[in-house]
Amino acid sequence: MATPTPSNSPAITVDFRGVSFQTPAGALLVSDLNLAIHQGETLVLLGESGSGKTTTLKLINRLLEPTRGEVLVDGRPTTAWDPIRLRRSIGYVIQDIGLMPHFSVARNVGLVPMLEGWDAERILARTSELLGMVGLDPTAFAHRRPHELSGGQRQRVGVARALAADPHILLMDEPFGALDPVTRAELQREFRELKKKLRKTIVFVTHDLREGLMLADRIGLMAGGKLIAVLPPADFLRAEHPEIKSIVAVYRARTEFDA
Repeated sequence: MATPTPSNSPAITVDFRGVSFQTPAGALLVSDLNLAIHQGETLVLLGESGSGKTTTLKLINRLLEPTRGEVLVDGRPTTAWDPIRLRRSIGYVIQDIGLMPHFSVARNVGLVPMLEGWDAERILARTSELLGMVGLDPTAFAHRRPHELSGGQRQRVGVARALAADPHILLMDEPFGALDPVTRAELQREFRELKKKLRKTIVFVTHDLREGLMLADRIGLMAGGKLIAVLPPADFLRAEHPEIKSIVAVYRARTEFDA
């Protein structure tokens, strides 16, 4: 049985209860996952490729369904949601962005509001607001096509598109992973400031501990489909678990080398 949330604690937005996911071929990608993600927090899922991070993300917006246990979004099992309604209520940012190449920047950003039936004036206002929020001047960028943008600019458009219908949950899967180090660092700093303004529940997948320490309220380490630990950044750095100590040691060595 899930432990009740104390009255003075933030509400639980996403709740994994004994969740496992197994492929038809028998591969167990997530195993017995119990995890409560609170309203307004940024949870970073950290781990190597194949650890179960992206599978966990896809279980939230019902791109995948649990083979055991249940995932609750706003107190309701994802299997009880209409999948289209659920996905439109959750922003999703991925590494390769997935912008429509023949759409303008403005049309890419306004796609979900258009599908939701917003009027043209409201879509235009929201698009302009979001482009400005992610550092792209609407007058300069709204009518461009994705191929006319740099990688960092395309990623900013991807973030704006994910926020367009004002979802209260934002899923981000290695969003800055394909960028060069300078652009990546710049977007990390910008997103850290942006998330303070947004106050949304954010689940952010990365294999980079530095990125996790910069952005997270809590860091969840995954390995082999299991959740090893969930800790605030400062506690993560001090943790005695051998897998955490190994990751922290590598991070500190690289930090000293870069310095």
